[in-house]
Amino acid sequence: MRKIFIIAVTTVLLISCGGKKEQSVEQVLATNDLAQIRAKKDNLDKQQQVLADELKLLNAKISELDTNKKVSLITTIAAKENQFVHYLELQGNVQTKKNVLVYPEMAGQLVSIFVKEGQQVTKGQALARIDDGGMSNQLAQLEANSALAKTTYERQKRLWEQKIGSEIQFLQAKTSYEAQTNAVSNLRKTIAKYTIRAPFTGIIDDVIKEQGTVVAPGPGSEIFRIVNLGDMYIETDVPENYITSVKKGKTVEVDFPILGKKINSEVRQAGNFINPANRTFKVEISVPNKDRSIKPNLTAKLKINDYTNPNAILIPQSIISENANGEQYVYMVDSIKGNKGVAKQVIIETGKTQGDIIEVISGITSGMHIINEGARSVKNDQEVKILNVNSAK
Repeated sequence: MRKIFIIAVTTVLLISCGGKKEQSVEQVLATNDLAQIRAKKDNLDKQQQVLADELKLLNAKISELDTNKKVSLITTIAAKENQFVHYLELQGNVQTKKNVLVYPEMAGQLVSIFVKEGQQVTKGQALARIDDGGMSNQLAQLEANSALAKTTYERQKRLWEQKIGSEIQFLQAKTSYEAQTNAVSNLRKTIAKYTIRAPFTGIIDDVIKEQGTVVAPGPGSEIFRIVNLGDMYIETDVPENYITSVKKGKTVEVDFPILGKKINSEVRQAGNFINPANRTFKVEISVPNKDRSIKPNLTAKLKINDYTNPNAILIPQSIISENANGEQYVYMVDSIKGNKGVAKQVIIETGKTQGDIIEVISGITSGMHIINEGARSVKNDQEVKILNVNSAK
């Protein structure tokens, strides 16, 4: 090819000279004659164009005759529409609204503990008893007084109905009976507070105080921790820019790495308050826990479905390049004949990503052959050889 190029250049120069010796560029410049300088430039421009045209013809013939020329080897993917499900990946902690510390309502010595750690209890079941300081004896006396007041009231009532006795005696007996009844009722309620009962059905997670300990209402006097593992949920903070896409009912993939367990759930509640400190809102995700293996404060990885496109075109992110104008582009194969074609640059617009896959919003249509392997080494309008064709994911 080099010999042919030298012969062509020599031929053009001989023809242009026409046997007549031409002045060199230096000689023309030395004349300081504008007309001669312009004439020389025009002559050289014509020679350059002749050379370019002849080189193009020579290269075309070489390409036609050379069976050993190098052609870029590529693979392609056939673009097609697929369902694209995008997930917002976050981390959250398992919570339960039924995880409480049980405190005493009355002060006194803890005389009896009826349960142990890990025991299943039902709502209202007695867990422990505090010494009531003799109030049970007072109750017995009040109940006796109440019984006497009831008998007196009923006798005065019968006499009053027979028009015997005064009204004031009847009213005094009635008032005394009602007062005694209320006193008994109030004392019973007070004494009931000395028996600590389960606020809901659950499991005794911890017995904090020992029998014989003196307890009193307030911080530091918690006696039990009771947990219900049947009503669990995961709480996480979601960035505010997802407030329109992460809503109640959205599907969620939940992964518990420590347990090696994955479950499918959904958003059961999306908060309406944006935390000004970190610009997030809270989301609760239901957690079915039939086997009771999921515990409060367990860490979970979440994939919340925030976007779905049933007719998306997806391509690997690795084949996308960017030009000087900041536009993204890929190469497609045009003019396919057999296993050969021509690489064509296509400007695209992209959407959401998931892993190494990206959604193409515009620029690629279904059926296009997009260059996959070899995408970084080809150039626009370059001839390529296709090794195989794969379908886009």
